[in-house]
Parts: sequence; structure tokens; C-alpha cells
Amino acid sequence: MNKKKLIIGAAAAVLLGGIIVFRFMQKPETDVASAVPAVVVEKPSTGSIYVETGLTGSIEPADSVSVIPKAAGEVTEVAIRAGDVVQEGQKLVHIDTKQVDSARISRDSAQIAASDAATNLSRMQALAAAGDISQQQLEQASSSARTTALQLESAKLNLKNQMEFSDITAPIAGRVESVSVEVHDNVSQQNVICVISGEGSKIVSFNVTDRIVNNLKVGDRIRVEKQGTEFYGQITEISSMVDSQTGLFKVKASMDGADDLATGATVKLYVVGSKAENVMTIPTDCIYYNGGQAQVYTVDEDNTTVHLIPVTVGVYDSKYSEILEGIDMNSRVIQTWTSELFEGAKVQITEPDTAPETDENPETGAAEENSQAGQAK
Repeated sequence: MNKKKLIIGAAAAVLLGGIIVFRFMQKPETDVASAVPAVVVEKPSTGSIYVETGLTGSIEPADSVSVIPKAAGEVTEVAIRAGDVVQEGQKLVHIDTKQVDSARISRDSAQIAASDAATNLSRMQALAAAGDISQQQLEQASSSARTTALQLESAKLNLKNQMEFSDITAPIAGRVESVSVEVHDNVSQQNVICVISGEGSKIVSFNVTDRIVNNLKVGDRIRVEKQGTEFYGQITEISSMVDSQTGLFKVKASMDGADDLATGATVKLYVVGSKAENVMTIPTDCIYYNGGQAQVYTVDEDNTTVHLIPVTVGVYDSKYSEILEGIDMNSRVIQTWTSELFEGAKVQITEPDTAPETDENPETGAAEENSQAGQAK
């Protein structure tokens, strides 16, 4: 029994000694140096950035006329309804101005006086030829005939005007948008009888702030959306005066292919709210923010050392940003993101098509846009 225990103890001692010898003979572990990250760099480029701003506008006819009477009176006939299509010169409303009959009487009286004066002139001319009256009497008869003739023409013109004031006609061809009077209404020169929209294309009117109006000019293109359909237009008019009620500038733009849009409809439209032309730009994804400060990573002239440079950003969209300060056109901006980027880090430059996949940027790459992105480059 004791012999068996001695054998087992000797075996255990031999095994323990082997483990100790193995550990002493094993080479110490050494740290393996991590690989230097590969990045893509690119110099800033010159380009233009246009950022759209969303607004709301109202559809209006290209030609619109508010019909107003030229004389006061009682409406005795209304020949139109809203939605009717009328032709230029078509009768719309009749107004009893109480002046037509008076003007007709004045014309008839002037016509009689002119006829009598003409008859008297003929008689005087015959007497003058026979030597029975003086030249002065003949001239008086001639002057009277001319005066009464002019009075007749004036009376005729007045009657015509009074009749036109009574029969209100369409100044343009188009569609009657609204009618504001009924029979027996009393109207004056301040009342709108009806509104007529001319036949043709529609326009959109909208209001903008002073910041936006400075970026707009006549001829600029706009984009309009209504019920999922897009239309395009062109700015035709920019007011230079601020509206006293809204404090904004009114702008009008023509519309292409929008004849079916209802007058007065509200639409969504987009204009260039801010722009930067022929400026230094870099991809927006290259910009990182720390405490509100925009920064970019650049590579030193030795092509291996990273620097973190604060920059000032101007106009930007989802693709490109204008850089106002911080770097120049010769700066080598790192285009790719890796978690191993920091001030003084070492990197190796690689071509874009051979660059390894990088970690997703956990930071906000650029300030959030508060408008629709425009086109860059």
C-alpha cells in the first residue's frame, strides 16, 4: 500500500515539474501594434449651393377684373351668375341711374335747337345774297348754328355715357368668379358688381420675408405642389413695398399647365430661400459638431498626421456646405469616418475605390436643414 502511494506521489511531482519548466521556457507575450487607419482625403472645390424654402401660395387668374359701376343707382337686372363664361362687351347688369331719361331729353332739345339754327342760317344766307341783311347778321347766324351743333354732339355723348353707365358690360372675356349684387340693390361707384377671370394661364401669389426676397429676381423658377402633382412657374413680379398688414413682400409667378387649378386654391410652393454661388465647398458629411462648433479633420503635409480644424459654415444642403473660414483650397480634408480619428492621430492615405469600410459616424454630421435641399455643384 505504501509502495503504491509512493508511485502516485512521484508521478504527480514529475507532472508538476514539467508544467513549471514549460512556463519558464515559454516566450513572454508582446503587444501587437494596431494597424494605422486608411482614409480618403480631398481638397475643397468651388461650387454653388441652392437651398429651397417651402411656402404657401394662392392660385389666381392671370387676368382678373373687378367690375365697378361708374354711376350710382338701383339694380334692375342681373344677367349673370357665378361660373358663367362671358364675352367682351356682353351685358352683365342693368342699373337705373335716373339719368338716362334726362340725358335723352337734353339730346332731343339740343337736336331741335341745332335744327332751328341750321334753318335760320340758310335763310340768312339767302337774305345776305340779296343784300337785305348785313354781314354781321350773317356771321351771328352762322355762329349760332355752330354752337347749337356742338351742344347737340355733347348731348348725344352724354346720353351714350349714361346708357353705358346703366348697362354694365364685360370689359374682358372670361369666367365670372363672383357676383356681388341682386335685383333692387342700390349700388355706388365703390361697389364691386362682379369679378371676371380672364381666359388663359393661372398665376400663384405668395408672401416672403426680407431675407428671402433678397435672393429672388424676376425670371427665377419656382416649384408648386398640389394634391401630389407638381407644377413649375416663373416669377413675374416682386413687390418692393412691404404689406402693411402682413409685414411681408408680395410675389407673383406665372404657372405652366395649371389651368385646371381652382382660383383661390392654396398650394405648397418652393423658392430658393438661400444660395451661395462660386464658393468653397466640401461634402456636408465631412463636418462634425462639438458643442455647436463645426470642425473638420485634415491631413498634414506629411500625409500621415491628423488635425482637427474649427471651421465656419455658410449655406449648406444635404450634400455640400459652404466654408467661410478655417481651411483653404489647399487643405486636405478627410472624407471618410473612423473612430480612430483625433488630433495628432496617424493615418494612411488611400484612393476612394480602395478605401476600407468605415464605422458609421455616431455624431451629427451637419446642422439639420430647416428647408428643402437644393442642387449643389
